[in-house]
Amino acid sequence: MKATYYIIIFICFNLFTPLWSQTEEPLTLDQCIALALKNNNLYKSQQHKYLASQARVRQAYAFPQPEISLDYDLQPKLFKFKQPGESYIGINQSIEFPGRRYLRGKIAGKESDMTACELDLVRKEIIYNVKRSFYELLFKLEIQKYTEANLEMARNFFAKTQEKYDSGDTAKFEMLQAKVETARAGNQLEVSINQVKLATAQLNFFLAREKFQPLQVQGKLKAPLIEIDLQTALTLALASHPDIKKEQLAVKKETLIQKQAALSFLPDVSLGLSRHRIQGEPSTWDTTISFQVPLFFWQKINGEIAESNANRRAAQERLKYLELSISLDIENAYYNVISLKNQVELFEKEVLEEAEQVYQMSITSYQEGKTGSIQSIEARRSLASIKQDYAETLFNYQVALAELEKTVGTSMTGLKHETARGADE
Repeated sequence: MKATYYIIIFICFNLFTPLWSQTEEPLTLDQCIALALKNNNLYKSQQHKYLASQARVRQAYAFPQPEISLDYDLQPKLFKFKQPGESYIGINQSIEFPGRRYLRGKIAGKESDMTACELDLVRKEIIYNVKRSFYELLFKLEIQKYTEANLEMARNFFAKTQEKYDSGDTAKFEMLQAKVETARAGNQLEVSINQVKLATAQLNFFLAREKFQPLQVQGKLKAPLIEIDLQTALTLALASHPDIKKEQLAVKKETLIQKQAALSFLPDVSLGLSRHRIQGEPSTWDTTISFQVPLFFWQKINGEIAESNANRRAAQERLKYLELSISLDIENAYYNVISLKNQVELFEKEVLEEAEQVYQMSITSYQEGKTGSIQSIEARRSLASIKQDYAETLFNYQVALAELEKTVGTSMTGLKHETARGADE
């Protein structure tokens, strides 16, 4: 019986262990963005705020509730409702002046639309943070790859130096120097591994995952360099930026509030219908019509109109300021993208190839005894540094592009670069 029990455990272990040992599939940038928007607590909080604003729109369009009134007069004793000398049973309904309910609903609708703009701002900020963290992780992984290659080159160089030292072709100083360079390259690799862990933790944070939960990403730091039309970017941003849309809605909202305040000069009407009974007399019906008289309109109503007018002008001034500020931000981001794009092209056309040639020439010269170890070490350091600078430039380009897209509010892919005067000068 015991043997059978252990056999079952063994079979189950072998069946399910492959499932437990499976690692997560690598996440693409789009998958990371979708995951962040699904799980990010700040974004979900803003979504609930938007749903609350939509509920307020329904409340604003609601009709006033009717009132039922009961009035028992001439009671022989307190709370003797069955034997009153006189009673009224009626219903009252308040009827708002035409247009008041409509304006109240439109104002609530503008406020809801403003909340939607705030939701869009949070969404764009999350997308930007995810993009930045995603590309930073790719950047740190690229640096780790370069430091691994640098360590391998340092080890190979140390092996060659050791051979030359053993054969008496070089001094002990050069052999020790090569050994120190190998240790230095190993330390750089340890640093890069820790940086990968930190970048992973940061991306996990924006994806609403555990800080040190294993995470693999799928993507390339090197992406096709796109052409951008500055004027198109400016036009798109001024037409669809959430902050600008929010202020435009604020202007419209205050205009509606001003109209609503003006309608206060025209009073609501209250209609009442009740049945009147007096003991010993036939029942009769009473009809009541009442409305407010805006006798002191200069106090409240004029104040409301003045307040909404001032708020509307304030929103208009904020709108002008935002248009100028966003235009400046887009131009700065645009020229930053263009500058980094030029740097990437320079690396790819000249710098990387030349640094590789210098390194190979230094290794050949060292093996032939034409140069010492110092020149070879400097050439290797220079090559490693240039590769890391290239990776950092690619990362900065992706971040600058993401920042430009956040400001414009749309992807830059597909926007053609017509003529950006001065951009490439």
